[in-house]
Amino acid sequence: MLRNRCADTRGFTLIEIMVVVVILGILAGIVVPRLLDRPEEARRTKAAVQIKSLEEALGLFKLDNGFYPSSEQGLQALVSKPSIGRIPNKYRSGGYIKKVPTDPWDNAYLYLSPGAHGDFDLVSYGPDGESGGEGEDADIESWNID
Repeated sequence: MLRNRCADTRGFTLIEIMVVVVILGILAGIVVPRLLDRPEEARRTKAAVQIKSLEEALGLFKLDNGFYPSSEQGLQALVSKPSIGRIPNKYRSGGYIKKVPTDPWDNAYLYLSPGAHGDFDLVSYGPDGESGGEGEDADIESWNID
């Protein structure tokens, strides 16, 4: 008995593909505008993540050397062995990070050691680049990150 070859073929019809494309278009139309409305929130989250990453690197520096870099040595002490101030004896070959990041607004992070809120303070001044501020201009501070 001969089978109809068309009945055995499997695949999607043009209408099924069009329905999927329309559904994806509708979803993209709903999701993309919501993501685009939150770029400042995304930058603030990125700054918080970078601060946490720097805290981890500072913790490794202290674990190896018994102290945090001074304010004078700054975060650059995580990239290359400091040549000023207290010189670490057990500095990790290759450093603790590849380069010191800037915050999402292209400003340097403020590093103070000893800090007013702990062993060190790390701060991004946010989009306005100035201390203080409210709302979207508020500072992102290491001691206030959840």
